[in-house]
Amino acid sequence: MKKYIIITSIFEPTQAVCSFAELKNYQLIVVGDKKTPKKWSCKKAIYLSVEEQLQQKYSMLKQLPYNHYCRKMVGYLYAIENGADIIIDTDDDNLPLNNWEFPEFTGMFDIASNKGNFLNVYKFYSESNIWPRGFPLEDILSQPNKNEIESLLIKEKTQIGVWQGLVNGDPDVDAIYRLTNNQLNPFFDNNPLVLSEGTVCPFNSQNTAFRKELFPLLYLPSFVTFRFTDILRGIIAQPLMWNEGYRLGFTSATAIQERNIHDYLVDFESEIPCYLYAKKAFKIAQTSIRKTDNLKNNLYNVYSELEKNKIVNNNEVALLELWLNDLSKL
Repeated sequence: MKKYIIITSIFEPTQAVCSFAELKNYQLIVVGDKKTPKKWSCKKAIYLSVEEQLQQKYSMLKQLPYNHYCRKMVGYLYAIENGADIIIDTDDDNLPLNNWEFPEFTGMFDIASNKGNFLNVYKFYSESNIWPRGFPLEDILSQPNKNEIESLLIKEKTQIGVWQGLVNGDPDVDAIYRLTNNQLNPFFDNNPLVLSEGTVCPFNSQNTAFRKELFPLLYLPSFVTFRFTDILRGIIAQPLMWNEGYRLGFTSATAIQERNIHDYLVDFESEIPCYLYAKKAFKIAQTSIRKTDNLKNNLYNVYSELEKNKIVNNNEVALLELWLNDLSKL
């Protein structure tokens, strides 16, 4: 199987980037931007500079913003064009641990359900009162604890569409957690956990593997705030993957984050759409899917409804059309 790791970076090659480049059976693609050092170079990595990106014949390049995390999508398309079977999303500050790997996409796994509601998966992997970025604030205090989740697990043979690997050290939590809690060194350890159809939890783009059948869901919203882009993608991806017969899985931590410097108040401002729209976007996605439509059409249906509800704007829908057009050509 062809497995590609995609990163975008504006820094010199980090230790994490060099470590991913050395992994056997994986090809690292690093997507540059206008702020990336001109002479960026890392042995064994494919580097797509701005100039090299423009040489690709992807129609979405006409409208894809610069100096934005969404430049990653050029790397997705490049990997797909070169026959990718699995695409892994990660960042330049996530250092892979010795156990870095994802489980098989088909197998017998523990299935967790929260009766069709949001489930804080971090509670399954940690005793800390910690939650993932994008989790609805109004649901945090009502979540089952680790023992309660484990008591309700059932084991089933399941098709996984997306694996979210957790991250130790400085994991993906929201600015409210960071501003009010100094417990930022959890150790996420437990067996793989798969969410039942109807049970949802935010997932990000920091240590995340997509199977080929769901590559359209890699689309990163590009005209929303930076801290909302991958959260919105993950929230709406879940009902779309259920409709295709796949589920979302989580693994114990396989990377450690040495987080780039952030201003937490700036992060908070960027996360406001997460707090306001996570549940609403999920419900819109659920009600916009047509059972008889294919994945690409349903993805477009969802974004059209998100635009009507002013969660995204018309630029987003136009860029999505170009993304879907590029996928059809590839």
